[in-house]
Amino acid sequence: MGRRRQARGAGGDRPLAGRLLGTVAAPADRVDDHGGVPYYVRAVTGAAAAKSYRCPGCDQEVVPRTPHVLTWPTDEGLEQRRHWHTPCWAARDRRGPTRRR
Repeated sequence: MGRRRQARGAGGDRPLAGRLLGTVAAPADRVDDHGGVPYYVRAVTGAAAAKSYRCPGCDQEVVPRTPHVLTWPTDEGLEQRRHWHTPCWAARDRRGPTRRR
């Protein structure tokens, strides 16, 4: 019998977080607290990024190929993930909320 092929891009038995982040390892590098809510935090190189993201810390763009961090609440799931500049995430508790454009 021939082997069954898996649909391209299906990700196989990798966890959802691993498929969305392009990794097989744990979904995050660490867990940090932000406003009393635990967040998964993953450092990313940005090398594979093809578009810009808006940093919620400074309301400026995180342009492609810029190292930054990807965060999401531990109880919400990956649909709530946000791309932050690394210094903005480090200063998240010292900054006020930004106005969204």
